[in-house]
Amino acid sequence: MSSIYLSLGSNLNDRFANLRRAVDGLQQFITITAISPVFATEPWGETEQPPFLNVCVAAVGTIAPHDLLERIKKIEQEMGREPSRHWGPRLIDIDILFYDKLVIDDENLTIPHPHIAERAFVLAPLAVIIPDFRHPQTGVSVQEMLEKVDLSGVERLFEMPFPLESREMAGSSG
Repeated sequence: MSSIYLSLGSNLNDRFANLRRAVDGLQQFITITAISPVFATEPWGETEQPPFLNVCVAAVGTIAPHDLLERIKKIEQEMGREPSRHWGPRLIDIDILFYDKLVIDDENLTIPHPHIAERAFVLAPLAVIIPDFRHPQTGVSVQEMLEKVDLSGVERLFEMPFPLESREMAGSSG
């Protein structure tokens, strides 16, 4: 089993419902072992858009990294994500942050995520679940990276219910 760490963000429509639906979709092919609290964050890159809700998840699974990326893109598409401008508003955005200690850099996939060390909206939730995890290329821990970023515009809101049940996510009442 491989250890997988993902970041999820949404800033359109019902942001929390989008995160829950994405987590439910992920549970179809990986086993989620931890979910960070939900954080409200200001947009990164292009700032003229609504604020995001962000979470990070820790998971285990046997899915290969490129297959994981393909399944993640399928979830995003099934949820209604459409191509948009770079760093634009997102119904859902799921990024692979780390996959074990692998380093992959090809035309389709870069792991670790190349911007992780500069993104407070990723590091704040990630540090809650894996503060001591060390970046396989730099050796710097998630907590140490967090201490070097500006946390203004990042607010911890509430715990994400865990474990999540699929039927609850689908909206059925019993």
